[in-house]
Amino acid sequence: TDCLSRPRGGVADLAAFASSSSLHGLSQVLGPPGSGRLGLKQVLWALALLASLAVFLYQASQSTTLYLEHPHLAALGGESRQELTFPAVTLCNVNRFRFSALTDADIYHLANLTGLPPKSRGGHRPGELQYPPPDMLDIFQRTGHQLEDMLKSCNFSGQNCSVQDFSVVYTRYGKCYTFNGNRTLAKRARAGGTGRGLELMLDVQQDEYLPIWRETNETTLEAGIRVQIHSQDEPPYIHQLGFGVSPGFQTFVSCQEQRLSYLPQPWGNCRASLDPVIPGYDTYSVSACKLHCESIQVQRECNCRLLHMPGHADVCTPTKAKCADRALALLEKSIRGVCSCETPCNVTRYGKELSMVKIPSRGSARYLSRKYHKTEEYIRDNFLVLDIYFEALNYETMEQKKAYDIAGLLGDIGGQMGLFIGASILTILEILDYIYEVLCPEARDLIINPPHGVYPAPTLPNHHSTYSLGQHDSIC
Repeated sequence: TDCLSRPRGGVADLAAFASSSSLHGLSQVLGPPGSGRLGLKQVLWALALLASLAVFLYQASQSTTLYLEHPHLAALGGESRQELTFPAVTLCNVNRFRFSALTDADIYHLANLTGLPPKSRGGHRPGELQYPPPDMLDIFQRTGHQLEDMLKSCNFSGQNCSVQDFSVVYTRYGKCYTFNGNRTLAKRARAGGTGRGLELMLDVQQDEYLPIWRETNETTLEAGIRVQIHSQDEPPYIHQLGFGVSPGFQTFVSCQEQRLSYLPQPWGNCRASLDPVIPGYDTYSVSACKLHCESIQVQRECNCRLLHMPGHADVCTPTKAKCADRALALLEKSIRGVCSCETPCNVTRYGKELSMVKIPSRGSARYLSRKYHKTEEYIRDNFLVLDIYFEALNYETMEQKKAYDIAGLLGDIGGQMGLFIGASILTILEILDYIYEVLCPEARDLIINPPHGVYPAPTLPNHHSTYSLGQHDSIC
């Protein structure tokens, strides 16, 4: 129907609308059409309707506030598998430089790091210093502990492994080695328990540890190796995430794979996989983000980067070691969080339980002494066994889920609307339709009787119609 042709209404029209409306209580407030006045009954119904409307609006606002807070919950679970991808294992000797491999030139360049005097009596004479600039990659590669010398035996899932199964990686501990670091050729465990994972016998070579002449930031007081168990998707961050293994013990590391799934904003703070990756890395991880951020900070302060950091800047020489240390210390103390590294939305971590027994026994000490041509005392002071395995072939899952989404919000508001005022979406459409029919005659009056100084635009004549003022009456 054309609403503009309708006459103006009033209370009677409102009463007629109320009598046919699906909004509960409205017909009781206005009474039947033509009743004219409001009695006590209508007043009580009006109060009840207003009270119900107020409660509904309060509950709807509470539901909306809860939705805007974007709450989430954690769902825990677990699954069993026939086999699991074995994690990457990175190990470093806590001693960064082998004393026998250092030349006088190396000691001269590394004086700020080691505090060592020259090996020869005539070394470092001011008039004879013709040392070339230091090549830090060459120094770390040449003087670091070599896996060929440290690795005495290697076994993975009952099969022998060797140095070829490790790759070289540089960390704050210098030259380190990663087992099973290739993501495309990752080894898989087909059974859980001791002896079903990676078992290594290592010689920490304490004879090669640097003598301590004076304390520096790099002075090492302990002996052993540093180990980190991580996924193939993240670089080692072993100085913070690693654990120590001591010589003279067999250390058992029982692992439990944990697959964590987080929500992106606004429900969480994880970094979506579609975001750009960090330069120098194939995949995003918190460790990669921290290394990238540290590299930027050191480059900004010192115009160089440490060897283990990503980037194309020159490697810091030992003379800039203090500058790099200050830059990293400043970064850690930063209140504003210069390194804001978000957690990836999908993360694989490994829970660990460590236990150890003393080695060697008296009988095995004599056997190992004959096998490796070392004294029993050397075996006790330098040899260790590291046994890393899955507790069982299953993994734990932790998944963040939306505790209250748009479907829940609409369901709650719809339920509250029906409970308190007996309305629905169609009721709202009825009200909007009534408002439209009420306002349409007002629009007609504005067209017929415009305000002073405002005139309707004339219609251009054509062969179908002729403009006249009376046409408005036929339209409205």
